[in-house]
Amino acid sequence: MRNLIYRLYEARLERQLRPADLPKHIGVIVDGNRRWATKLGSKAKHGHMAGAQKIPEFLSWCDEIGIKVVTLYLLSTDNLTGRSGGELDALQQIIGNLATELSESTDYRLQLMGDREALPDSLLGSLVKAETRTKRNKGLHVNLAVAYGGRKEIADAMRSIVKAHAKKGKSLDALAEILTPELIAEHLYTSGQPDPDLLIRTSGEQRLSGFLLWQSANSEFYVAEALWPDFRKVDFLRAIRDFESRHRRFGK
Repeated sequence: MRNLIYRLYEARLERQLRPADLPKHIGVIVDGNRRWATKLGSKAKHGHMAGAQKIPEFLSWCDEIGIKVVTLYLLSTDNLTGRSGGELDALQQIIGNLATELSESTDYRLQLMGDREALPDSLLGSLVKAETRTKRNKGLHVNLAVAYGGRKEIADAMRSIVKAHAKKGKSLDALAEILTPELIAEHLYTSGQPDPDLLIRTSGEQRLSGFLLWQSANSEFYVAEALWPDFRKVDFLRAIRDFESRHRRFGK
């Protein structure tokens, strides 16, 4: 009975969506996997596996309603140093398997965004293969934020700009004259993509944790209380409905 009620509620929420007002780009902080496992008296690995199993389902929801770009925050630069060796190894393997699965079973275009030099060869190899395998796909564009940090991304963008300018033999004064927000955006990991309209964080936490710091300047933020493995389509549709109800002024 409960499942029937939820399906009816889902259908009602979907009917209420306005296609013209949908977010083009959604960023998601997939939080709460470890707490989900702890509640069950299980190991963190179990929570990360459950979280990975939720991702194809979530992406299908986005695809169904016409979202164009999704960025998934899977592993931060802080996680690389803050997680125990055993948990981190398991999480990296799970992420690699997820990327492979998505690249083989969908028409999504996958893109790795993060510090590639910080990743172990095995995980980097899986992510690059998935990225290469899907580069001509025309479906949902999925950014996999792995070994990602917003400050590192901005620093990398500035480094790229300075190097490109130096190759032209021009001075720092000349660079200062042309340095604009638009130029910096062209050198971010998300170059050529729309900025995220909506950021969703699960588990009830209300912080960005370094996620898309530059790109989220005008993003709407939605906090879901559900832990990521428990995140339902109803929760997703509520987030979209909430987004569509907001009046985005962009400083006007």
